Amino acid sequence: MANIIDGRALANKLQVKLAQKTAQLKAEKGLTPGIVVIIVGDNPASQVYVRNKERAAIAAGFKSEIVRLPLSTSQDDLIFLITKYNLDANWHGILVQLPLPDHIDPEAVLLAIDPEKDVDGFHPINMGRLWSGHPVMIPSTPAGIMEMFHEYGVELEGKRAVVIGRSNIVGKPMAQLLLNKNATVTLTHSRTHHLARIASQADILVVAIGRGHFVTKDFVKEGAVVIDVGMNRNQEGKFIGDVKFDEVAEKASLITPVPGGVGPMTITMLMEQTYEAAVRSLKN
Repeated sequence: MANIIDGRALANKLQVKLAQKTAQLKAEKGLTPGIVVIIVGDNPASQVYVRNKERAAIAAGFKSEIVRLPLSTSQDDLIFLITKYNLDANWHGILVQLPLPDHIDPEAVLLAIDPEKDVDGFHPINMGRLWSGHPVMIPSTPAGIMEMFHEYGVELEGKRAVVIGRSNIVGKPMAQLLLNKNATVTLTHSRTHHLARIASQADILVVAIGRGHFVTKDFVKEGAVVIDVGMNRNQEGKFIGDVKFDEVAEKASLITPVPGGVGPMTITMLMEQTYEAAVRSLKN
């Protein structure tokens, strides 16, 4: 039976350290990291995510601002607001909560954010830095997974890693982060032929395909490390992962649960990157 990777415990541990680092930064440099989250409309799930981000920022000792805009906000007005925060040195992280209303182009909004304040790590400049092997801002879910590997002593160099899912948010940056640590990486997706056979050769398996209980024991090599990024609801409304936990845990050496695995790390890494952006601002 696999050992469980406790994302909540690790996130709490990192948050305590972050609050200490923030207090030291304030005391020594007189600088308080600042993060602003902009949300357009009243999507209930987005409202929950935004509240969680605000809570994490306050716990870290950051200056935090939530800007709630009506659904009718135009793209030009949103970009004008982003530009204002780009130019304000008091803010080191800018987040625009997705999804956006249909009349706003998310790509245009993403391009409007200063790459130095793009704590989501989605700006093409930050993606390019990651793919060139010189990351600055990294998408927070893959960054959190890398912290898990470090905390649990998972050796990556020379290992065979398979990532299932090719999104810009998780799959692609995850593959590159593993490659940067000298793993041999195969990036797969829903249309990959013989997917179970390929996955079953992996020492490290990261699943982010967005299909509940998609990965069964047939996908998993004995002793593999399995990271489940999925967050789906089953017919009873219960949260489940992309991995069929009970049967896969019988074969894996380490596995993340859902919930309580990768999820808690995501917001923690957003805050870590805001802190790092604040530190870098001192050098500019």
